[in-house]
This record gives sequence, structure tokens and C-alpha cells, in this order.
Amino acid sequence: MAARTSRSSAKDRPSYRCTECGWTTVKWLGRCPECQAWGTVEEYGSPAVRTTAAGRVTSAALPIGQVDGRQATARGTGVPELDRVLGGGLVPGAVVLLAGEPGVGKSTLLLDVAAKAASERHRTLYVTGEESASQVRLRADRIGALSEHLYLAAETDLSAVLGHLDAVGPSLLVMDSVQTVASPEIEGAPGGMAQVREVAGALIRASKERGMTTLLVGHVTKDGAIAGPRLLEHLVDVVLHFEGDRHARLRLVRGVKNRYGATDEVGCFELHDEGITGLADPSGLFLTRRAEPVPGTCLTVTLEGRRPLVAEVQALTVDSQIPSPRRTTSGLETSRVSMMLAVLEQRGRISALGKRDIYSATVGGVKLSEPAADLAVALALASAASDTPLPKNLVAIGEVGLAGEVRRVTGVQRRLAEAARLGFTHALVPGDPGKVPAGMRVLEVADIGDALRVLPGRVPRENRRKAGPDGPADESPVRSAAGTL
Repeated sequence: MAARTSRSSAKDRPSYRCTECGWTTVKWLGRCPECQAWGTVEEYGSPAVRTTAAGRVTSAALPIGQVDGRQATARGTGVPELDRVLGGGLVPGAVVLLAGEPGVGKSTLLLDVAAKAASERHRTLYVTGEESASQVRLRADRIGALSEHLYLAAETDLSAVLGHLDAVGPSLLVMDSVQTVASPEIEGAPGGMAQVREVAGALIRASKERGMTTLLVGHVTKDGAIAGPRLLEHLVDVVLHFEGDRHARLRLVRGVKNRYGATDEVGCFELHDEGITGLADPSGLFLTRRAEPVPGTCLTVTLEGRRPLVAEVQALTVDSQIPSPRRTTSGLETSRVSMMLAVLEQRGRISALGKRDIYSATVGGVKLSEPAADLAVALALASAASDTPLPKNLVAIGEVGLAGEVRRVTGVQRRLAEAARLGFTHALVPGDPGKVPAGMRVLEVADIGDALRVLPGRVPRENRRKAGPDGPADESPVRSAAGTL
């Protein structure tokens, strides 16, 4: 009898579950050990011990070689930059989550995609929960996203959305946004964790059953993370981040998760009054063409995914009027700039930086976070401190360590090829860059001291190479006059 009472009390004991990741425990914790979120562990009742009997299968298991893969063939969206990130296009039955800050252009991009993907054989249904149908129509007139096979509905009820799917039978569903739709069978306001989980689950089931591609628009928190339960990112097939400075024209779509392609691709777009257009060659947005070099500027080649982009780093140093000099950055990581200042002062013997206000930025709103831009940042700061310009048509590529060494980075050959394509003729790179593009003169630098010798008044080492038909040649000395490297 006592044993039976013990089993009964254990069965009635409440359990706790994390609302973010679903992790369960028998006692309450302030922080979930699984996803490290605070205040998300809540009591949800006693667990019921059940067993599931074997049931009837929907389809027989087949050897993987006999499974028909043609049903998962991607279909182009009509927007090549988005197809690049998706891995070729929209896969039937796939669910794509696109998240971004307010005003970045998510609705504009997806409305353009919905119109271009619509055809007689593939209808598109655009469901808006944040605007009225007339407001979306005005945007469609402005950006030219009109198609007779594009259907528009303004709904915030999940059952009504599922009813529209039965009536239209679309091949593509655009849901803007998943946080505005609610199910009447679930308690809670729209956008809550339970509602987002139910709405997303219902739309995912409908997509798999119908072979319909679904594009979900998601909100983000103030920290930039996708709003709602983390389970949402696990359920969908593709997660894309739409980012960009609202004061700049450039917009980037990054793949965070992709079951059908690589996650290192980036799509570049330009947002303007007539809508949003893809940029197959966006490097021009990040450059300032000048007749003569200007002190405090240096060019580098960054890799956004697998795409090389030439970007410009600018620096300005002025005498400080306060005891603690200012350190202001835009488009660059503050910690990386501080490291370059320390390396220049200690390893480069430039002592004029410690008591001056220093401002550093990028051009065109691009954000440089990879270490390959270290050398360009260091040279821009040194050029600004000495008020002497760097040689014309020069790009700098390399990671700078705290010991002053210039380390190798990935994709040097692709970076040099992009710089040569845009007309740059000189480059500073780490040792052993591989095959150099024809017409590109490369100076291999081992440390920051070698790199600083390109400034006027310094004599670099004789390790310059000039590319010929069969590879590097010419080991002649290099003069450091501005414009001749």
C-alpha cells in the first residue's frame, strides 16, 4: 500500500518546462541549463506516462536511392540575389523565415518576390496581418509588383488563413507576419509564445501536405534576435536575416540556416523610392572615387559569405580637448579598432595616437567584422596620424596580431581577383598569397612594420612580386613614393 502511495505521489508531482526550448525538469530553476535563458522555466502540470502503440504507416519506407527527388526541385523566385541565398530558389513544401528590424524592407522585398513568382501554373497568396489590403496595393503600385495571379488577403485569424489556402490553392504563401496571426483555440494574445508556436506549426503542416512554399516574416527583439520561441527556428527549413542601416541604401540578406543550400551566401539589395533591387556588383556602393589620394583612407576586400566586396575604411585623428580622448567607430568593431591602436603604438612606434580623438568608419553602410580588415584599419589610422596619404589604387588584406604579425586569411586569391577586376593595381597581403592576377603588383608583408613602410619616407623590404603569364616574377626593390608603392 505504501509503495502504491509513493508511485501516486511521484505521478502527481508537477513538472517544469522552458518556454524557449522545451527543456523539462522536476523542479523550478531561474535559468534554463539548455538554452541559457532567464525566467523561462514555468510549471506545466504533472507528466502523464503513456505508451504509444504501433500504427498504420502512411507510406512504405524505400531505399534512399529509389526516392523521387524531383518533387524537391527548386523554382526560381525571379529575384536572383534571393535565389543565391536560398540555394537556387524556392523548394516545394519548404518554410522560410525572414526576420529583420522594422523598416528594413522585408515587406517590400517579399511583395516583389510574390509578384515575380506568380504565374498561371503557380498562384501566390500574400496574407497581411499588419496592413490593410489597400495599403499593400499602394505599395505594389509604387514598386510595380502587380500580377493577375497574385492574390491578396488581410487576415489575422489562423482559421481564415487556412480557408484562403483551400480557396486559392497557391504554390507560394507569404505570411506578413507570423506574430500578427492568432488561433482562436489557443489562449493568449497574438505574438505570444503559445500563439506563435501554434500558428507556425499549422502553416508548416499545410505546406508539407500541399507541397506549398511558405515565406514567414518574423519580428526581432531589441537585441536583434528573432522574436518568439527558439523552437520556431528549429521547425522551419530556412532562416534568413534581413539587415541594413536605415540611413544607407544597402540591404543584406544572410542565410543563418538552410536545409537546401549553403549558409555562407549573402544577397545584396539596394532600397530606393521605386522599391528594392538586387545588386550583382555592389562594390561601388562602398567606394569613394577620388582624383588624388586622401590621408586616412585605405581600401580592403572583405568576404560577405563567398562574395568578395571592396570596401573603404576611413580614419580621422584630431587633437583632443578633453582628458579622455574620444574613440568613435561606425561600421567597424570598436574592440578591433582599439587593438589596432595598441599595435600601432607598441609595435609600429606611433605615439601620437594616445592623446588624440580618433574617428573611424566605413563607406556606404557596410559592416566589417572579419579580421581580414585589420591591416586596412591599421594603415588608415597610421595615414591619418601622419597626415600622409597611402599610394593610389592600393588594397590591404590581412589579419594583424597583437605581436604585430600579419596573418594569412582565407580567400586571398578571390579577394585579389575582385580588386583587379575593379582596376586596383597594388596590394598588401600576408606571405604566400598564391597565384596573383595579371597586372596586380603584390607586396608581401610579415608584420605591421613592413606594412607601414608604404607610407612616404619609409623604405620597404625587397619582397615585391609582379605577376607574369606563369606566375610571380620580378624581385626588384620597391620605392615608397605615393602613387608608386
